[in-house]
Amino acid sequence: MFDNKDKTNLNELGEFGLIEYLTKQVELTQKSSIKGIGDDAAVLDFSNYKTLISTDLLLENVHFDLRYVPLKHLGYKAIQVNLSDIYAMNGMASQVTISIGLSSKFPLEAVEEIYEGALIACQKYGVDLIGGDTSASTQGLVISVTSIGYAETEKIAYRSAAKEGDLICVSGDLGGAYVGLQLLEREKQIFLENPNIQPDLEGKDYIVERQLKPEARKDIVELLAALEIQPHAMIDVSDGLASEILHICKASNVGCKLYEEKIPIDPMTYETAREFGLDPTVCALSGGEDYELLFTIPQDDYDKVKGQLDISVIGHITEASAGYQMISKSGNVHDIKAQGWNAFKSEE
Repeated sequence: MFDNKDKTNLNELGEFGLIEYLTKQVELTQKSSIKGIGDDAAVLDFSNYKTLISTDLLLENVHFDLRYVPLKHLGYKAIQVNLSDIYAMNGMASQVTISIGLSSKFPLEAVEEIYEGALIACQKYGVDLIGGDTSASTQGLVISVTSIGYAETEKIAYRSAAKEGDLICVSGDLGGAYVGLQLLEREKQIFLENPNIQPDLEGKDYIVERQLKPEARKDIVELLAALEIQPHAMIDVSDGLASEILHICKASNVGCKLYEEKIPIDPMTYETAREFGLDPTVCALSGGEDYELLFTIPQDDYDKVKGQLDISVIGHITEASAGYQMISKSGNVHDIKAQGWNAFKSEE
């Protein structure tokens, strides 16, 4: 955590002074942003598009651990995980608001780092920061982000529109964020037992980044548009592949059949999972926080995606009575069960 020596106490600025200080360099770039920070509410105009809105809450020691999560990465991730929800509707993100609750242990410089990371994410994805709030917190650091976007009515992809016979596709690779978390947690425990031992993350950059600095898949939405593919159903992989495919199936009243050998897992994820005694497939099914896009498409679009290196066809949609199944590499049939992140799961 921060050494408060020679740091700026937030009391010196006050709430409005802090907001003004943090947002003085914010510029609006979206045509739909009519009025941003500086009034009682932002003003947006999406003309003939439908508006998409999503909100996420990140809590210290529930969603992140400041003993190994850099504040700049935290700000970046807070934006990314929220933009991912807009892209998961096959839309484009255009604005965000960010609100922070923090205790007096955080100096101004710490808050600056969070906002710096958030603004880097906004600039990278062409998104305007149009508002938010700051407040004192007695429960540690709290970050709430609301993302706003748009899409043409006929282009919006709901979870409830998967059709029997659809191909099930996923972007990127899965399980890396979860295995990266296991690595960071291991190094944290080693450090707590002996602070003189430095973290050993050499050669594991990819999976550590998958946990600390995820990237929302705006590029996949753009790629599907370029390929003239309209996904029937879509969701982002925040809670694990198993949980997400079940969300689609239950919302669409269909079944599914996944093939274990088709699930994309990066070699570093696979090897590190084995080092931890974990099954790489289970990490992909139940790990979460990959923020890849899981979607279904008509079989007629197979030729359009088969040559795309960043899209894997991992199964197909079946009738509801067939249930939710995964065919293992050895040919055995397993029922798919959601064992991913549960925000209200008991610690007991």
